[in-house]
Amino acid sequence: MATIKAECQSCGAVRLRVSDLTVRVCVDDDRGAYRFRCPHCASAVVHDATPAICALLVSVGVTEEVWSLPAELLEDHDGPALTPDDLLDFHLFLERDDWANHPALVGDASA
Repeated sequence: MATIKAECQSCGAVRLRVSDLTVRVCVDDDRGAYRFRCPHCASAVVHDATPAICALLVSVGVTEEVWSLPAELLEDHDGPALTPDDLLDFHLFLERDDWANHPALVGDASA
């Protein structure tokens, strides 16, 4: 069985079994990464990886997850960008007890 050496940001070099890692590859742009939980401190660790490293890890039996970029990235967006004030206003709005019944949310166009 292959032993894989990787780096934990807290513990330094650690040795892992094939079953301890997962490779993630984006089908849209070929970005890859591998992840594991450190066997010493239990921290979740993620490292970016080149396609060659991903392929090598998969070739020795590491599980591969394939994912796609969210479709929202392809949507056209118009209008002004959100500002910090917009986010604060939204936060304050959500703190209201009656926010779910606000006319703008229940279809009253006069709001």
